[in-house]
Amino acid sequence: MGTGVGAARRRRGTAAGLFGAALLVAGTVLTSGGAYAQPSPGPGGHSTEHGEGDGRDGRDGGKGGRGRGDGKPRPGDTPATRPGEQPTAPGTTGGSTPTGTGSTGPTGSAPAPGGGARPAPAPGAVLATVEAGGPAAAPTAQGLQQALAAAVADKSLGTVTFAVADAADGQLLYGSGENTPATPASTTKLAAAIAALSLIPGDTRLTTRVVRGADPGTITLVGGGDPTLTALPADQVQIGGRAADADTAPASLDALARQTAAALKAAGTTTVKLDYDLSMYAGNPQHKNHDGQNIALVVPLMVDEAKVDPKSRDDAPARVADPAGKAAEIFAALLKAQGVTVDGTARPAAAPAASAAPVLGRVDSPTVARLVERMLTTSDNQIGEAMARQAALAAGQPASFEGAATAVTRELAKLGVPMAGVSLNDGSGLHPGNAVPPAVLVRLLALAASDQHPTLRPVLTGLPIAGFTGTLGKRYGTGSGAADAAGLIRAKTGTLSGVNTLAGTVVDADGRLLAFAVMTRTTAPADTARAAMDRIAARLAACGCH
Repeated sequence: MGTGVGAARRRRGTAAGLFGAALLVAGTVLTSGGAYAQPSPGPGGHSTEHGEGDGRDGRDGGKGGRGRGDGKPRPGDTPATRPGEQPTAPGTTGGSTPTGTGSTGPTGSAPAPGGGARPAPAPGAVLATVEAGGPAAAPTAQGLQQALAAAVADKSLGTVTFAVADAADGQLLYGSGENTPATPASTTKLAAAIAALSLIPGDTRLTTRVVRGADPGTITLVGGGDPTLTALPADQVQIGGRAADADTAPASLDALARQTAAALKAAGTTTVKLDYDLSMYAGNPQHKNHDGQNIALVVPLMVDEAKVDPKSRDDAPARVADPAGKAAEIFAALLKAQGVTVDGTARPAAAPAASAAPVLGRVDSPTVARLVERMLTTSDNQIGEAMARQAALAAGQPASFEGAATAVTRELAKLGVPMAGVSLNDGSGLHPGNAVPPAVLVRLLALAASDQHPTLRPVLTGLPIAGFTGTLGKRYGTGSGAADAAGLIRAKTGTLSGVNTLAGTVVDADGRLLAFAVMTRTTAPADTARAAMDRIAARLAACGCH
């Protein structure tokens, strides 16, 4: 059946070449969105983990970056490596391209978690035979049962349920408790990502604006729902520990201040009052599991994801208590550096900014497609909640926790996802009341792989690469029992207290692309449970299983 580790080694070169099939990058010729966010214009027309922490789901490395509308590269420029395609060493690239015909860039090496270095996964033929169902027949239930029996019997997994499906058509091949709802933890982000990309054009950008206020002498900083807006200088920008590029760099608050100051001084104004508009979002901004570390208040205006130290790479960094107020405070200081004084302390606006208010400055986030990739690669909770709220706005729901959950649930149902047993309460997965069966997770992944839904491809390109990127960067190392599968598996991780999940794609020994989901509840240490789940995925990578 080709289930041994030796089989994995014999076909490593072939499977690594076919690794690109798991990317499934397809071009997305997208139309403009609605009022919920600002779609990007065409070329030339641009307006002005590290691993998961124990029991703490969804962290990111230092944020920061260049803003849009500040002379930096625009849409239509040659794309660079995406966050979902960043290996852990320089010189290693993959990534999606606008044309969707393949990924480009040199290959290199990344340090193995256990020391030394190993070759980075080759970009490969991006659409290799997936639509045709792969180069070989799908594994059989009997073959999968025999291959996985020992791995799924590992007692450190506690209560374990799982599902394996053919990514080509979403057909369930094998599972145990596959229809039983379980706590998804951060694999909830797969649902938020699918719904957001289904409802919102992938080239949409989230805009932060400054407009003339309703009162004379007042300007209003209007939150646009972009948690990645940064106050850091461009040379300090990092995403997941790597420098951002022109395609992934966040919008710059400094660039916004420069634009605003220039417009004010041109009008002869050097002193203003400042307020800020948070009307994009509705409802209680505090997550049920708010702790001031894993997630900040969910408001449409913040800088550097409301981290106290914007360059922190802690798994759960300290967050500021008032993200919007802090953003306004920083903006006022940046205005002062440009010769414009803010009179008094910034305050919340008494009413939403008028739609016809003169715009003094604006900066745009990376595209929603890139934000989704970053969210999945680094398991970013703030982006997860932001994407769920953008989905809510696009679906005509309030941009609240409740409205976002409704929008995501309804959109998944429209896409044909079986929603029996599914309960969603947020977009990040921090809520312990979320429930999703493993069969639903593999259905979501199969949707992203489907040639009928090319706009969902960033869900796959954003998945961490085993042993190389994001929350899988420190897994699949020497001594894990899964090292041979490094580079062959892309999967979203999930961790809450006593809960560990893993859902993604794997190229098996025959070059067939499979979708899988493993969900556990256990008293074993998180690292022990994760290693056991990784060995299950590794058995799929080594498996022909006919």
